[in-house]
Amino acid sequence: MKTYHKLVRDKIPEIIREQGEIPHVSILSNDAYQTELEKKLREETAEYLESREPEELADILEVVFAPGEASGCSPEQLNRLREEKHARNEAFQNRYYLISKEEGTP
Repeated sequence: MKTYHKLVRDKIPEIIREQGEIPHVSILSNDAYQTELEKKLREETAEYLESREPEELADILEVVFAPGEASGCSPEQLNRLREEKHARNEAFQNRYYLISKEEGTP
């Protein structure tokens, strides 16, 4: 038997059964779920940094949306928050890399 001990997408147990294997899963508490989502975010981010594949970015988005949904914030609401922040601070398109700042007069 191979062990994993990691958060998986909802359909994974079904896919395992379709492959003729038996999945052993448990349902996480809210606290454990948040902890595992953080681990999953690190895992997916590492996979993206290694591969640079857009599909890995999609996985990161899925993991980012999950805790929001668990706390009642839909992907649409989260995106609206992102858009509001974008309107205030814009994005990263200019590629500015801040070295330092010093006190001055406005």
